[in-house]
Amino acid sequence: MKKAGMILEGGGQRGIFTSGVLDYLMEKKVELPYVIGVSAGACNAVDYVSNQILRTKECMLDAQLDNELYGVKTLMHTKYFMNMDLIFDEFPNHLYPFDFETYVKSPTRCLLAVTNCITGKAEFIEEYRDKARLMNACRASSSLPFGAPMVDLDGVPMLDGGIADSIPVRKAIADGFDHNIIILTRRKGYYKEEKTDAVIRMAKIWYRKYPNLIKALAQRSHAYNRTLDLIERLEKKGMVFVIRPTATCVSRTERDLEKLEDFYWHGYEEAERLYPRLHEWIEKREECVSRKRLLR
Repeated sequence: MKKAGMILEGGGQRGIFTSGVLDYLMEKKVELPYVIGVSAGACNAVDYVSNQILRTKECMLDAQLDNELYGVKTLMHTKYFMNMDLIFDEFPNHLYPFDFETYVKSPTRCLLAVTNCITGKAEFIEEYRDKARLMNACRASSSLPFGAPMVDLDGVPMLDGGIADSIPVRKAIADGFDHNIIILTRRKGYYKEEKTDAVIRMAKIWYRKYPNLIKALAQRSHAYNRTLDLIERLEKKGMVFVIRPTATCVSRTERDLEKLEDFYWHGYEEAERLYPRLHEWIEKREECVSRKRLLR
């Protein structure tokens, strides 16, 4: 077990880049003691902990050959853009079974970021006993504002974890992991644009009962960009190892299967390219931990 944490950004269909990275790391048997997943990153996180190579790719890409995961038909049938029942019920329980037994036996702590709609703050869910609750936490973490309904989790309405904390590096540090692998789904230099007045007006209508959620949505871009600045500073200090796309990214709702396949393999090949450096970075981290123990 390596001595570093891992943080997985979301990004809808861009998360297939992350699945390519993780599939390579699983093949190399890179086991980490701590992982946080946000939105699509939450789905990647649980499949990493259950050691199911290719499962996320199958759910995000291969499943679209026979199912509509999101789109107009889903909107007409469910009143929402995303088919959450299919993704978080049919897939893990029937079509693409999730190995909950292996997940539970793993020594890796797995946290799934969600946004509490009442407080507007991020919460981090851990679940090792109840598969249904774990899948519900994944559903909540992946429920995009306006695109999916709020999820009742332990009696509290929750939405996409990326609203309150898109890249929870501060949470990892607070939990004792000051060195982290961070897998992003945007190219270097990307910053979010501030929300338009139209989006904020829509949020005030759509989520009028949740003023703190509206506030979080309005501040999301600023908070995200501040976190990117923090990551850049930590990267210069050698405290984080960042893996991100270098090729053109797919869109959040990309439906072109060829583009998605290419983006998956881009993630896999980036992990393969960076693996020697990553291995060296992890080994140096373990040497530091060992020296600290000897000095106690």
